[in-house]
Amino acid sequence: MKPLRTGIVGAGFGAIAHLPALRLHPHFEVVAIASPSKAAAVAEQEGIPHAFRSCQEMLAGCELDLVTVASPPFAHTQDVLASLAACKHVLCEKPFATSVEAARAMRDAAAAAETACGISHEFRFIAQIAAIKELVANGHLGALRNIEVTMLRTTLRAAERRERSWWFERARGGGLAGALLSHLIDQANWIAGRAPVRSAGISRTANPQRHDAAGTFTSTVDDGSTAIVEYGDRTIARLCADATAAVDGYTLAVHGERRTAVASGPNLVDVTLYTIDGDGTDELTCKPSPYDAQSSINPNVPLLMELYDELLKQIEGKPNALPTFDDGVATQAVLASAGYGS
Repeated sequence: MKPLRTGIVGAGFGAIAHLPALRLHPHFEVVAIASPSKAAAVAEQEGIPHAFRSCQEMLAGCELDLVTVASPPFAHTQDVLASLAACKHVLCEKPFATSVEAARAMRDAAAAAETACGISHEFRFIAQIAAIKELVANGHLGALRNIEVTMLRTTLRAAERRERSWWFERARGGGLAGALLSHLIDQANWIAGRAPVRSAGISRTANPQRHDAAGTFTSTVDDGSTAIVEYGDRTIARLCADATAAVDGYTLAVHGERRTAVASGPNLVDVTLYTIDGDGTDELTCKPSPYDAQSSINPNVPLLMELYDELLKQIEGKPNALPTFDDGVATQAVLASAGYGS
């Protein structure tokens, strides 16, 4: 098949991660990029044929098969709905939306458009996390009882400087819950194999006064967020993302009645997998991503390439593991219970 003509909306993560992943993938061709202020510069630097100020302009100005929506969360709904109205395939970055209502509207529009649609939860494709999913699915851990996911970052401690932007504005979808807790919720839902039946959570802002080169500004978003999730069948999850920690770290612990599986390390893409039972602890070796050599470009690139593999399968009508818009609605509901969004 011919490479799918792809347009990227967003010149931040869209340019530093999605663009190289798409360019390295033989079945996609990036022909356009859209951003209110950066599109022209990125297009010139990267040799992208077309640059536009908005998704709507891009859809009207060139021929596309696929739109990757990597704009800020407050723009996801308008960009996704416009792309679906034009009958394009869509991959949307997380957090899917800023409200459950908006997430449902996008899901329903995708069903009506009958195009391939997915969400960029690429961390499902980390080898150790995928292995834990398999251990649960094949019964190796016994009856599933508890899922713990904790991500610690140092990036929002009081002394850390970060430029003011939409990211620090609650009304525009900023904050750690949308940025990181969304991934942890998706991991837990995926490992449990079903959507939550109920959830509760809390978000807090430990350091509302932030500093950048221009001076002091006020953050209205969370720098730490926690959710408790129930899946029915006596399975629960405890999820925490906190960027005010002294050290970086990530731990996924999945507890069954026979064994526990733990993936842990300094960050999501650098973890070691163990299984633990009453007789001891075993370290498991996992096969790396087939695109692992591309991690030097950006650690997310190999995972995004695997994500685009699954999107391609869906476009071709083949069985696939692409995170769906239904998954996005389920995650959005948990985020809302933790105080994220409008």
